Amino acid sequence: MNSPSSNDDLDRLRALPKAEVHLHLEGCFEPSVIEQWAKSEGVVLPRPREDLLKFSGLADFLGFLDLACGLASTRERLAELSYGLSRRLAESGTGYADVIINPTHWHSWQGRLREMLDAIDAGFTAAEQDGLPAVGLCISLLRTQSADAAIELVSSLVSLRYPRVVALSVDGNEATAGRTGPRFAEAFRRAGDAGLRRTVHAGESSGPEGVWDAIDLLGADRIDHGVRAIEDASLLATLAERAIPLGICPTSNIALGVYPSIQEHPIERLRAAGVLVSVNTDDPALLSTSLVREYQLCRSTFGWSDEITKAVARTSIESSFATDDVKSKLLDALTGW
Repeated sequence: MNSPSSNDDLDRLRALPKAEVHLHLEGCFEPSVIEQWAKSEGVVLPRPREDLLKFSGLADFLGFLDLACGLASTRERLAELSYGLSRRLAESGTGYADVIINPTHWHSWQGRLREMLDAIDAGFTAAEQDGLPAVGLCISLLRTQSADAAIELVSSLVSLRYPRVVALSVDGNEATAGRTGPRFAEAFRRAGDAGLRRTVHAGESSGPEGVWDAIDLLGADRIDHGVRAIEDASLLATLAERAIPLGICPTSNIALGVYPSIQEHPIERLRAAGVLVSVNTDDPALLSTSLVREYQLCRSTFGWSDEITKAVARTSIESSFATDDVKSKLLDALTGW
C-alpha cells in the first residue's frame, strides 16, 4: 500500500497541469477488454491471464500489439477504446494528449484509413463533449514500410485534411529494421510542407545515430524516447541548443529492456544537460502505469523538486501539438500549482 505521504504526492501530481505527448492508442487496451474480445472472436491468447502482460522484450511486445489491435474490428470497439483512453487521461489530470496511431497494426482497417479515423474520432469527440481532455492524433509509419508506402500515407493524410490529425510519426523496432531515416526523408519533408508536425521514435533500440537521423533527415519537431542521446555529448549539445524536446517513458524503457532499472535511466542526466524532457507513459494499460505514477517515480528516484516537476510539465505542454488556446490555458494553470 502507498503511505499517506505517497498518496498526497499522487494527488498533487494529479492536480499538476500537464500534457502527454508520447502515448499509443495501441497500448491502451485494458487486459479485461482484450480477454473479452478474444473470447468473442475465438482467438487464443499467447499466455495465461496472469502472465498476459509479461513481455520478453520489444519484439514480443510489438507482436502482442498486433494481436490486440486485430481484435478491434468494429467501429464500436475503436470508439470504445478511444473513449477509454480519454478517461485514463482525465484520471491522471492530463489536460491534452498527442496520441500515436500506427495503421499497420490494425489489420481489420487496412485500406480504410478514413473509416478508421472516423471511428477513433467518434470516441474522442464523445469524450470531449463529456468534459474529458482534448486529443490530437499522430499517424505513424512502421519502420519496415517502404519509401513508397510512406509517401502514399502522407498523400492520403494531406488529401483527407482530417482536423484531429496533427502530425506524422514513425515507430517500430529500430534494432530489427536498421537505419530507416534516408528511406522516410521524402515522406517527412512532404508532411512538413503540408503543415503536419513531425515526431520520430528514435534512440530507443538504436543508439544516438537514430536520433541524429531524426533531426537531420526527418526534421523532427520532437523525439519520442531519444534516451540514448546520453551516449553522445555532441548530440546532447545539439538537442539543447535547438530546443528539440524528448518525450521520455521511463517505465516503458525499463519494462522493454532499454535500461535495467530506474536508477540507471538517463532522464535526469538528460535534463541536467539542458535537454528538454517530458514524462510520458507510452503504453500505459499494457505496462500497468499511469502518468502521475511516472512523475512520482522520477521525483522519488531523482529527487525532483516542485520547480523541476513544473519545468518538466511545462515542456510537456509547450512541446505538444495542442492548439495555442489549449496550451495557453494549461500554462496559465501551471503557474498556480
